[in-house]
Amino acid sequence: MADAKGGPNVYSIAAHRGFADALVAGLVPRYADDELGLARLTLLLPSARARRTVSEAFIRHAGESGRAGLLMPRMAVVGDLDLDEALGPLLDPLGASDIPPAIDPQRRMFALARLIAEEMGEEAPKGATLLRLARETGATMDRLLVEDVGPEKLVDEKVVDIFPDLSKHWQESIRLFANVQAKWLAWLNAQGMLDAAARRNRLFDKARHAWKAQPPATPIVAAGVTSAAPALAKLLRVVSELPQGAVLLPDFDLTMDEGVWDELGRAGAAPTPGDTVFAREDAVTHPQYHLKLLLNRMGVAREEVQPWHRKGMTAAPPERSHAISALFLPPEASKVWVDLPSEKRRLSGVRIMEAANPEEEAQAIALMVREALEQPDRRVAVVTPDRPLARRVVHHLARWNIVADDSAGRPLSHTAAGRAFLLAAEVMAEGARAVPLMALLGHPLVDGGMERGAWLRRLRRLERALRGPRLASGLEPAQAEVARLAEKRPEIAEWWALAEAQLAPLVERDRDTPESLADLIDTLAASAEALCGEKLWAQEDGRTLAAFVEEFRLHAREAGFETAPRDVAKVLSDAMEERAVRPPYGGHARVQVLGLLEARLNRADLVICAGLNEGSWPARGSIDALLAPPVLRALGVPGGDFRIGLSAHDLAGAMGAPEVVLSRSGRDEGGPAIPSRFLLRVQALLGELLPRHEERAAIELARAMTRAEPAPEYSRPMPKPSPQQRDVDISATALDRLLGDPYQFFAQKIMGLSDLDALDADPNPLWQGNIAHTILERWHIARRTDPDVRIAPIMEEVLEEENADPLVRGLWQPRLLKGLEWIEETLGSYTEREVLAVEAKGSMHVEDVFVHGRADRIDRLEDGTLAIIDYKTGKPPTAAQVEQGYALQLGILGLIAQDGGFEGLTGDPGGYEYWSLGRAKDDNPHGFGYVEVPLKVGNKRSGVELEEFLPLTRKKLGEAIGKYIKGTDPFTARENPDYPAYDTYDQLMRLEEWLPRQADDLSDGEDRA
Repeated sequence: MADAKGGPNVYSIAAHRGFADALVAGLVPRYADDELGLARLTLLLPSARARRTVSEAFIRHAGESGRAGLLMPRMAVVGDLDLDEALGPLLDPLGASDIPPAIDPQRRMFALARLIAEEMGEEAPKGATLLRLARETGATMDRLLVEDVGPEKLVDEKVVDIFPDLSKHWQESIRLFANVQAKWLAWLNAQGMLDAAARRNRLFDKARHAWKAQPPATPIVAAGVTSAAPALAKLLRVVSELPQGAVLLPDFDLTMDEGVWDELGRAGAAPTPGDTVFAREDAVTHPQYHLKLLLNRMGVAREEVQPWHRKGMTAAPPERSHAISALFLPPEASKVWVDLPSEKRRLSGVRIMEAANPEEEAQAIALMVREALEQPDRRVAVVTPDRPLARRVVHHLARWNIVADDSAGRPLSHTAAGRAFLLAAEVMAEGARAVPLMALLGHPLVDGGMERGAWLRRLRRLERALRGPRLASGLEPAQAEVARLAEKRPEIAEWWALAEAQLAPLVERDRDTPESLADLIDTLAASAEALCGEKLWAQEDGRTLAAFVEEFRLHAREAGFETAPRDVAKVLSDAMEERAVRPPYGGHARVQVLGLLEARLNRADLVICAGLNEGSWPARGSIDALLAPPVLRALGVPGGDFRIGLSAHDLAGAMGAPEVVLSRSGRDEGGPAIPSRFLLRVQALLGELLPRHEERAAIELARAMTRAEPAPEYSRPMPKPSPQQRDVDISATALDRLLGDPYQFFAQKIMGLSDLDALDADPNPLWQGNIAHTILERWHIARRTDPDVRIAPIMEEVLEEENADPLVRGLWQPRLLKGLEWIEETLGSYTEREVLAVEAKGSMHVEDVFVHGRADRIDRLEDGTLAIIDYKTGKPPTAAQVEQGYALQLGILGLIAQDGGFEGLTGDPGGYEYWSLGRAKDDNPHGFGYVEVPLKVGNKRSGVELEEFLPLTRKKLGEAIGKYIKGTDPFTARENPDYPAYDTYDQLMRLEEWLPRQADDLSDGEDRA
């Protein structure tokens, strides 16, 4: 492969040729030996994934050529920093002991956190925030180290000149970073270690000097390495100059005009010594920019790059590369699109698919994969940076028994084992709140050593009991419910004792007092293992979790890092998010679901590039958290948009396949999505040819799979139960519901349906009312023996019994207390009326129907009549609602009293009052509490007269009984639209399906009238 002119041997494999297959097709005839095959050849590859891709290409080539076997070359991995890969033994041999070892990433993070805390002093963040800042500091250090930028460059004249023009935020960040880096390098030197990026540079330099001084006797070829790191670029230059060496670049555009090449910008080559190597106007988002940067750092002119002489088995038409080159032209050069000839924009074999949402997109992609696999030997690759979309595709393929693992993996925190461990941390952090507690105990891996079904049956009973308003932290609320449930089901107490023994170590600690992070992890690991058993560590995710726990707590203990238990879940979640769990290979041989890093150098007959939306492909350009963009330019470090160019190069390489589908969805989880800038360029390049390239069949099939027969219009519910079902009692509060919305009465009383409270729900009026009624009942009873008893201690006692959440108590209790004190003061000042009963139950029969109710309080007025009183925590019913017949609760209680239905009480009702604990309407000094009479009294101009109230109530009660209990009328949903109904049964009655039509019918009727 030596160049006759003695120049560097640098080659380009065009996008349409297929890099891995074209590479193998050219290497085999050049280096294959009859006896040793390719064993004398050494390939330098960018990553372990690339090694697998090239190995598969060698196997395909051998099969295509009819060979029974093949000795493959030695493949040395340069190591991809983005994939957290180490160098192979060729570049990191055992003889490299003169180069200090690299520090473990976790150890470095904790050490940096300590230095940052020391540097910032009292202003230093704590816990998870401190570790995040340490990670950002480490990432910025690596970014500089990869570019061979030392800490001394931070005080270079170029940076110093920029510093005064920066905002105060950036100045403080740079100052912090510089001080921490200086201390870090001193500490690292004392430890006899190097940063991983610095050590890689040393190893690259060592290999470069060794090969330059004594070229290897066997050929060395660097294939697919595109990293532009200066140390690696210098090594590639040496490889290109070896007698039997060569460098092969993927998808380097040899047809680009010289003017377009110049428009890409400086790319590491400063025009004069005083200029920066990167300019603000550099086209860093162009897919060829990083290749220009690599060539400039190698010292190789563009004219010295030669085309590769072979094409692969999955090569596309050569016109495809011309179209790809035109597709990604920089802004000024893209003006030629207007006059671009058809052969330069030919994209035959490329289709564009736009789905409505990610679910439809995944279904359509799965259908295309299944269709392609029906053809023998046809290989398919789905390439996307959108991991949720990739998982959707994998799940859809599994419906047809097509096993396609997502090789990009999943974050450890998203796996079963990782989630179980994090749930234990959340229980510790939140003090066993109901939501994380039930989530942990219900996790698929958790059974405490019991039979899984028995465990879940006991858990579900406890979960049902804990539902409702938010409870206080700790295990006490669960213990109280278990004690109550165990009275009927003793086995629940035995089950809870087993669970509590493992939960107690998580909860029995002060959540705000910092503790050793290593000790907290020990506690979490012990509790999680006791709950899950060996299943926690058994599978691939469990083994990754075990390795993570061992490393993390080892370095946390060594650093003496402390954090409050309240923050431990955030600390672990951030760390586990960076640890990927990749599935073991063994899926379908002709299907691959790949991320962008894993897809590099790969090739298939059909490549589906999915998730082409802004923010996904390309990802949003990031800004370094510690160094401002002008500072990075002055230091000679590429900016955050540099990765957009890498994403463009990934897409350009994928578009070289014989058949390509570019896919996106119109919406994502956050709402309408913006098409990728790359996809918009494809559409613009195609112009009037775009309709010919649209993929519609897969979308139509995907929609057909989910399309159901049109459902008939759902009419307004009007159930007609049998006479036996109608034979039910009526409570004082249910009459309003029966008259206002009969369907709600039917659902609640006849069907026996009630809504299920959520865990840790916000306090609702029902809960608040029950609390207030319990407090007042106890206070009234206590007053019988001690007239001077105070209500405040009773309130505290009841709230303690309810295990009310401290936040809820803090927000509501002061207002509640003011209202209760108003009641206490008001009753204490009464001399003309007497409290006869509280929480008094009463009943009567009307037309053989049992009518019952409970009066919160009944007083004897001065004239001997009874006052029926109901306590409200909010706004009571108005006189207008009573007049309409929607608030007759006090009227029913009055009828019961008139009928002698309250045991031990006699007399006719003469007053009806709502005592509200809401904000006062008058000059009440407490600010809360007032009395509302829902009748036409005083200055009220509307409502029902006092003497008409009971006759009206009796009339309405008779109508309700005659129509619904004794009669045959249907229980029509929302029969009275003005009734202020709750929305409890709206979904059950399918309100939104028929109510709009109901309104349309009414408006049509008015128009016709």
